[in-house]
Amino acid sequence: MAAIIEVEGLTKSYGNKRGIIDVAFQVEEGEVFGFLGPNGAGKTTTIRVLMALLRADAGLTRIAGLDCWEQSVAIKRLAGYLPGELSLDPGLTGGQILEYFGHLRGGVDQAYLKQLIKRLDLDPSRKFRQYSSGNKRKIGIIQAFMHRPRLLILDEPTNGLDPLNQQEFGRLVKEVRDEGGTVFLSSHILTEIEQTCGRVAIIREGRMVRVGGVAELKDIKRHEVTITFADTVPAKSFQALAGVEQVEMLSGGHTLRLAVSGGLDAVVKEAAQHQVVTLTSHEPSLEDIFLRYYEGDGLVPREDGNVVH
Repeated sequence: MAAIIEVEGLTKSYGNKRGIIDVAFQVEEGEVFGFLGPNGAGKTTTIRVLMALLRADAGLTRIAGLDCWEQSVAIKRLAGYLPGELSLDPGLTGGQILEYFGHLRGGVDQAYLKQLIKRLDLDPSRKFRQYSSGNKRKIGIIQAFMHRPRLLILDEPTNGLDPLNQQEFGRLVKEVRDEGGTVFLSSHILTEIEQTCGRVAIIREGRMVRVGGVAELKDIKRHEVTITFADTVPAKSFQALAGVEQVEMLSGGHTLRLAVSGGLDAVVKEAAQHQVVTLTSHEPSLEDIFLRYYEGDGLVPREDGNVVH
């Protein structure tokens, strides 16, 4: 399958501030591709270069074989784009904003537009300034999807959405993929990428860490699990389990706090052997995960097995 997005040696500097260095990846036509990294890692900079909102210092970027800077108008015709932050006329209603974008596109399927508005539960009669951050995000999502583009480029698309609308967004992405479209989305939420994408590129401090199947995320996934039992449970019951890196005993042995990498199946099965009062699982921020996973030697592994400093 041909690549619809090609990025090679992409570098953008902001002087003393961190930019991106030698970023490289490809997105195949028809896939949902995740761009994962902590806030400030370089995701938005990369996307802005793809959309010709920034000019790269070095490197190659193509979409559908077109140069992202030299042929940006043609690219914008085939792509739907959601920026990380929306800056729209606060005095216009949501409906007026969507109508404006529809005219820019030369007209859109009004039935599909109404369907998107209904599915995301948006009131298009309210002015943009009156919307919550979640409803502003819905406007951005709808305008990106409504002309059924060949490619969707979405920067942190679910920021501000409630869980129900996050689920609806996931269904929209699946429908685009099933119809042969391509979705490139950035996120700093590990679970979102796992549930939505087939492949993922991970970026940290402006450099690529790895590119591969979403299943590889299990290598860095980590949970902090706290279990309270009705009776005292020895820590050794959990210490030898697969993925358990640390066990801390609290409350005289009635509560155990575990650091677990990968899945929780073994922990849950062991806990079920005892009378559980409460069980909570917390996923640390991606920044915390990366600090743990890549701490120590300052080296960042790449897909080819080499490392960069």
